[in-house]
This record gives sequence, C-alpha cells and structure tokens, in this order.
Amino acid sequence: MSMDGDLDAPDEIVWQGNYVTARKKGRWEYVSRARGIRAAVILAVDEEDHVLLVEQYRVPLGKRCIELPAGLIGDDDGAEGEEPAAAAARELEEETGYRTGRMELIGEFYSSPGMVSESFTLVRAHDLVKVSEGGGTESEDITVHRVPLTGVADAIAGWRAQGFAIDVRMLMLLGPGVLA
Repeated sequence: MSMDGDLDAPDEIVWQGNYVTARKKGRWEYVSRARGIRAAVILAVDEEDHVLLVEQYRVPLGKRCIELPAGLIGDDDGAEGEEPAAAAARELEEETGYRTGRMELIGEFYSSPGMVSESFTLVRAHDLVKVSEGGGTESEDITVHRVPLTGVADAIAGWRAQGFAIDVRMLMLLGPGVLA
C-alpha cells in the first residue's frame, strides 16, 4: 500500500471546535489541537522518592483516569507564546498544590501518532514544596495522589481493579518492571 497519494494530498479540515480539529489527508483521518495549542506533562518526584499523580474524570473514557499532572500551553487568550516550563509550573501548582523550584525539559513526545498529531512536552519538576491542596480549577475535580516510586505498580494494579483508566504515560513509571 503506497503512501504517495496520502503524502501529496491536501490537508482538509473536516470539523473544528474550540480545542480540537478533525482533519483528513488522503486516506488518513486524524485529530489535532485547534489554534496550535500544545500540552505539557509533568514528572514530579519529591525528595522522598514519591511521585505526584492526579486522578480526574475523563469524558471520552467515561471514567476516572490516573495520570501525571498535565495541562495546555497557551490555551488562555493572550498566552499564545507561553513557554512549556512556565505552563508546566503553573499546571503543577494548580493541580497538585506543589510548587517547583526548577523545571527540566525532557523533550517532545507523541502519544498516539497514527490518530492524533498532538505532541506533549515532558518536563521534570525538581525541588518541590507543597503550598496548597491543589485539585485544579473550579471546572476540574482533581484528586492528588502521592505514591512511592517503589509502590507504583501495586497502586496502578489497585486502581485498575477499581475500574480506573490508566494513562499511557504511566508506563514510564513502570519502566523496567514491565520487561521483567
């Protein structure tokens, strides 16, 4: 099956909402973020080797999901040029109640490249200080979990048994244990 026709085909917008655009290019149908909005995902491990995770209801899944803290970059009016590290620091504090002393950019990743063009910037948060309870904005219902890195696999198994969705980025915390 040749991709030549797909590569040369026009990129058509089929539908566009405030945050998502459905597109077609040749035989491919995919989704992108509207208005060039990007995402930042935060890996926050404190001095006692506990990772900060968030739990929130995700409408597309119809259930609560366990995730790394994350948020959109430049999604507010006037914030189009926001830097990933600044957005990540803002989202980390908003969602978890922890402020970071230093952000380390890990890189850009694509979560489902056969269906979604969206990428996310992974950022590692260092020097964490708890400043509030977190929980997100008024429109979010976020529960914060502080889990020992050595207990992540058991925690995920427990959440899965309770019917929670598990975000794909949780695989990086399972790491070599998946291959054992």
